[in-house]
This record gives sequence, structure tokens and C-alpha cells, in this order.
Amino acid sequence: MRTRWIVVAVVVAAAAGAVVAFWPDSAAAGDPEIAVSRSACGTGWTDPRPGPQTFRLHNTGSVPAEVDLIDPATGVIYGEVEGLGAATTRPLQVNLGNGSYAFRCLPEDAGAIVGPAVRVTGGAERTGPGVAPVTHDDLLGPLKAYQQHVTAGLGELVANTGALKNTVHGGDRAASRAAWLTAHLTYERLGAAYDAFGDSDGAINGTADGLPGGVTDPGFTGFHRLEQGLWHGEDMAALAAVADQLDTDARALQTSFAGSQVDGNDLGLRAHEIMENTLQFELTGRTDYGSGTNLATARANLDGTRAVLEVLRPLLTPRYPDLSKVDSWLNRTQSALDAARRPDGTWLRPAELSRDQRQKVNADVSELTELLAPIAAIAEPRRVS
Repeated sequence: MRTRWIVVAVVVAAAAGAVVAFWPDSAAAGDPEIAVSRSACGTGWTDPRPGPQTFRLHNTGSVPAEVDLIDPATGVIYGEVEGLGAATTRPLQVNLGNGSYAFRCLPEDAGAIVGPAVRVTGGAERTGPGVAPVTHDDLLGPLKAYQQHVTAGLGELVANTGALKNTVHGGDRAASRAAWLTAHLTYERLGAAYDAFGDSDGAINGTADGLPGGVTDPGFTGFHRLEQGLWHGEDMAALAAVADQLDTDARALQTSFAGSQVDGNDLGLRAHEIMENTLQFELTGRTDYGSGTNLATARANLDGTRAVLEVLRPLLTPRYPDLSKVDSWLNRTQSALDAARRPDGTWLRPAELSRDQRQKVNADVSELTELLAPIAAIAEPRRVS
């Protein structure tokens, strides 16, 4: 099966337009060295100044630690380094405006330590450059809401795979194709929960990629296996067993999900990755096994992205100044994808788009994906104590 998600390494704890903090390849010998340990944090910053600069964070302790550069009054984060190993040094590059700053050290298995506050003056005024941290408690409400959304979606999925199974058993290929698309799009709208689905995702929506027998491999099951048969003339009686297995797997997923939970780390990450995978797999037609419905899937993925954003919106509104721009590009992308639907309800294949249509769809999805990227860092749950 294909890898559902392309994991993005997030080392920036700031929104678009924020002061950017990252790990450069090296730091100059003259850069200030900031001590990090269980007993002390943030010592060594003796020459506070505005503008671009690099700190060498040195863990003098015996356990790994996370280090944040914060506003000590509000806890807003301007830069971070995660997993700073014992007896190691890592650089942290920032661009500081006027204001108060302090280092907060969070050693493994120990409480947070906030170092001495330092006042920076003589530079640019600080206007919205940091992000207030999101805690695990902050995510409880969004996770509960998304859990309810997925539970309802799985109920719809089971109803649709049951209808699909009955249609395939009835031998009507055209009706089965329509029922297949309805069920498949229902599944594709549950984009942020795939990690919680475990092996069920591969059984229900895996592809033939990497299987020794390709599309004839016994391990090729689920929606795309049924798609392969329905659109390539396979005997309907033979496909009945494939539809039965799909329905069984969907019902098993509904049962198992009731006892599982979406990971809080996944929500913000998936908001970006759903559309990233749309770019890689759907707009290229890589997952087309005959139906030509990749753009319908892309449209369902957009719905899945909206669902994630809606539960995260209370957290994002005060933290992400470009959220209104995200909403605008969601609408723009939706219009571009909807234009690929024919009046009879069928969808153009990506290869059937005109040059102008293809450029617009690709550009809109790409821009939206770019705007969604900071949400992974903003919504990542962090320790603050």
C-alpha cells in the first residue's frame, strides 16, 4: 500500500510572519553559549541586542531537554530546540525585536525551569512574532469534537459499503461504480484519523504499490482492488467477494475505532499533510485504478481538511494571523476542483483538464498546502511546566 502521509520535520515553533527559529548547520565561535540543565537554565546571555543572532544551547546536564525562547510574562514562544542531548550543543537562530525574553528549559523527567529575563532594546518593535503554546489540555476539546466527527463518518462509511456490497451482488456494474465512488469519498473525508486506523487503512484503501503480484496480488484489497475490477471488466460475480471483504473491514474499523483515539499530535500535522498527499497522489493520478475520480478524491480531501480546521479554529484564531487567508484559499481551491465536475456528475481525470484548468488546480492546491504548513507547529502540544 502507499504511505498515506509524508512526514514533515517541524523544527520551527512560530507562525508565518513570526520570528523564525531553526537549526542552522553551524554557529560561530563568538555566539553566546546558553547553559541548559536540571538546575539552571538560560545563563550566559550577557549581551542582549536586537536583530538576527545565534545562540549556542549547551546541555550541561545528564538528560535530554527541550529549550524554548519565550516572553516570560506570557509564555509566548519565539524559538525552540527539541531533543537537546546531554553534553551536546545546538544552535538556535532568531531575529529579535524589542521586548523581554527568557530561556525555558524542560529537562526530561523534570519540571520546567525559566531562566533570567533579559530586556532587548534599540531594535524594531515586536509585533506578533511569537506563538502562544498549545498544551495537551487545550487539545481536549478539539480532539473530542474530531472523534465525534470520525465516529459519525464511520457510521456513514459502513452504510455506504453495505450498499456497495449489495449493488455488486446484484450484478449492475454502472450502479456499482456509482456506489463505489460514494463510499470511497466518504472514507477520504476522514483524513486526519488514518493513523488511528492502524492496519485497517491498508486493508480498506491501500494500493498495489510494492506488492509482488501487483494488482493480482492476494494482499491487494479494499476500495482500489474493487475499482480495478469494476473499471476493467472483471466478472461481477468474482467481485462480490472483494466487496464483501471491504464491507467487513469497514465494520471492523468502526468497532475498533470506538476504543481508540486520534493522537493530539496528529490534528495540526494532518491539516497540512492531507493536501500534501493530494498534490502527490491525486493530482498526478497515481492512485487511479480505472475510475478516473482522483479529482473527486481531491475534493473529498478538501472537505477533510476543513473538518480538521474547524475543530482547531478556537486555538488557531488567536495564534495564526494568516488563518483568514487559509479560508480564502480553501474556497478558491474548492471552486477550482468543482469546475472539474461535469454537468452529469462525473469527473474529469487530471489528464483531461485543459492547460489553464490544470495550472489553476495545481497552483491553488500548492498555495493552500503552503499556507497550512505552519499549523503543524502552532498546534503541536507542548510542555510548559
